[in-house]
Amino acid sequence: MTIIDNAVYVSGRRHADPKSLDQTYDVMAACGGMAWIGMFRPTSEEMASLADEFSLHQLAVEDTIKAHQRPKVEQYDDVLFTVLRPARYLDDREAVEFGELHIFTGKNFVITIRHAETPGLASTRHRLEADPELLAKGPEAVLYAILDQVVDDYTPVVNGLENDIDEIEDQLFAGDPNVSRRIYQLSREVIAFQRAIHPLHDIMAQLRGGLMKYGADKELLRYVRDVADHVETVKAKVDSFRQLLQNALTVDGTLTANRQNEASAAQNEQVKKISSWAAILFAPSFVAGIYGMNFHIIPELSWAWGYPYAIALMVLVAVVMYLIFKKKTWL
Repeated sequence: MTIIDNAVYVSGRRHADPKSLDQTYDVMAACGGMAWIGMFRPTSEEMASLADEFSLHQLAVEDTIKAHQRPKVEQYDDVLFTVLRPARYLDDREAVEFGELHIFTGKNFVITIRHAETPGLASTRHRLEADPELLAKGPEAVLYAILDQVVDDYTPVVNGLENDIDEIEDQLFAGDPNVSRRIYQLSREVIAFQRAIHPLHDIMAQLRGGLMKYGADKELLRYVRDVADHVETVKAKVDSFRQLLQNALTVDGTLTANRQNEASAAQNEQVKKISSWAAILFAPSFVAGIYGMNFHIIPELSWAWGYPYAIALMVLVAVVMYLIFKKKTWL
């Protein structure tokens, strides 16, 4: 079903529950009131019907059908078209999932269109229905409540990302080889989060300016200002995450370079030791090789002290080379 919840409100109270769009139009023609139509990925035919009934601009309708829009607010005559990017943190995957929500608000209607399974707007609708005085303020109150829910839902996401960044700090100094990949993945999520949040600053400013221009209820203006303050808080927090991850990536690069240098230094020390012992063992082998050749005429071959001399020479050369390498700290 594309219609999730459909109701007509009169004086802030639920008056009728039409089963179709045509019934909604009939009820509004009969008793007036405000329609709030909640839909999930509507068809082109349904959007065409809504566009004809509520004079929705074709460009906004095309954006809604195609989806994949950036957060924005656009004014088409008496209709306000708002796009939001809700988000939720998935604990099992330690990842952020983004949705897409389109909202049409006019003089006597609100059309909410979701392009993802979450978030549902049932809690927002129940909250407003429990406060008829607020709901009676019209479509602007519904838009405020939706914005408030979307921004409030960012808080668990911020907390989840903050925990992930804390874990990264532990992984950095524990020498986890997968930390670079995780930093990169988190950076992409934070960037996507920034793209969802940053436009809200201008959206809230435009909404407040419009409400003030048309003399909206002062209490509603206070509510909208409160949401704008929450937006700035979340925005500052997420911006700090971006800086923290950039710093973490720099630290990771430094630590990796230090570990490589340490490994290289240790390897060089091992090479020095091996080379030193090879040189020490080579000297006696060289002398023994000379005396082991099958020649009859060798000066020391018939000398009575030739054998002790050769042994002493091999030992002396080996000891001298050992002392030299020891002095140079190769051994």
